[in-house]
Amino acid sequence: MGLNLLISGSTGFVGSNLSLYLKKLKSYNIIPFDRKIQKIKITNIDTVIHLAGKAHDLKNVTQPNDYFESNYLLTKKIFDAFINSSANVFIFISSVKAVADSIEGVLTEDITPNPKTIYGQSKLAAEEYILSVKNKIDKRIYILRPCMIHGPKNKGNLNLLYKFISVGIPYPFGIYNNCRSFLSVDNLCFVINELINNDKIASGIYNIADDDSISTIDLVKLISGVLGKPNRILKLPKSFISFLAKIGDFLPIPINSERLQKLTENYEVSNLKIKNAINKKLPLSSTEGIKKTITSFLINCK
Repeated sequence: MGLNLLISGSTGFVGSNLSLYLKKLKSYNIIPFDRKIQKIKITNIDTVIHLAGKAHDLKNVTQPNDYFESNYLLTKKIFDAFINSSANVFIFISSVKAVADSIEGVLTEDITPNPKTIYGQSKLAAEEYILSVKNKIDKRIYILRPCMIHGPKNKGNLNLLYKFISVGIPYPFGIYNNCRSFLSVDNLCFVINELINNDKIASGIYNIADDDSISTIDLVKLISGVLGKPNRILKLPKSFISFLAKIGDFLPIPINSERLQKLTENYEVSNLKIKNAINKKLPLSSTEGIKKTITSFLINCK
């Protein structure tokens, strides 16, 4: 028969990849969640995977209420329905941004959350509500904090970099030497599958990231290699780059202050807690995951 999984956000980037991944295992019955339903009732479900929410808006057009409506209130409604159901496992996809928008050193689960953005605050509010109830019920509850996720159908900064490099535009921020963590959607799907099936994994909060961090310069080189193009990296002065980013905060150009930060900041995330809990290796290395994502962009462009 297989386990019955209720997945919210099943048509989004992560949700579509997860649904495809789980369907290939042929041990699940996947039921998509309709977020238009006013009164949520969960019946005949074994596991609830809550992916739906408002993604971080780099164009800064989303209103604060939209974040809290999608990321906090919707989570609360689904979690309340889970509590009152016979389902035994709840997996909530939060974000490392629920902890910190920028970090020094490596982000672990022990760091006290202090998000500055409305997006991070709305995710943290959802986490806090879940944690306020978690110890009162005998069910397995997981809060996952992924870093920047990439994979097929990804529309984030990795896709933006790909587009620039594919048309021969040089990467202009070579003067920055950073190191940041990424997460292949395949590795995320692997972790979720393990959590569903392994009742020995303790409930709690887990960071999710690939094993190794990558600098944006190395990322540009990886993308160029997959595309068969030469590495074109410029080292423009930081003062000029900052000036362009500030212009982008008001005018529709490809770079703004938030995108610049994402491309050039240090943001390393530890995945040791989840790897120790699962006691298995992640299926894809950081480099393999990036190459697979870029290859998927190539295929979709043909």
